Amino acid sequence: MKIRTLFLLIVMGAITAFAVLNWSAFMAPTTLSLGVANIQAPLGLLLLGMLVFLVAVFLVFVVYLQTSVLIDTRRNARELQASQELAEKAEASRFTELRGFLEVELKKQADREGESKAAVLARLEQLDRDLHSRVEQLENVISAYIGELDDRLEKKTG
Repeated sequence: MKIRTLFLLIVMGAITAFAVLNWSAFMAPTTLSLGVANIQAPLGLLLLGMLVFLVAVFLVFVVYLQTSVLIDTRRNARELQASQELAEKAEASRFTELRGFLEVELKKQADREGESKAAVLARLEQLDRDLHSRVEQLENVISAYIGELDDRLEKKTG
């Protein structure tokens, strides 16, 4: 229990005890002036009634304040929830955009890789053709040399 609440309960208990112990004085009639007229009424009971009325007014005020704070809190919670949902949707859309961007970039990279592979294969084929033509040329040159050597050997032996 909060100290403030405990203090209010002690004060209310003291007032109640005072009123109970002095009830006969509270009920003693007295002449009271209302400004335009005089009346006979118990002053203590009248003051006690005003105290109860003020306590009731303050209780209504406290209930009003707590209700307005509760309503504001709920409204703020709803706005916060809406903001959070909006942020989550924005984050999800960013992830979707990122996924799309990555897919496009990966496709471009795969296309470039395919083009590079095709270029390397074409170059390898060209080199293979060049190599085969050079091998054929070398075979022809070697055949010519062998033919010359055979001719020379036949001339020397023959």
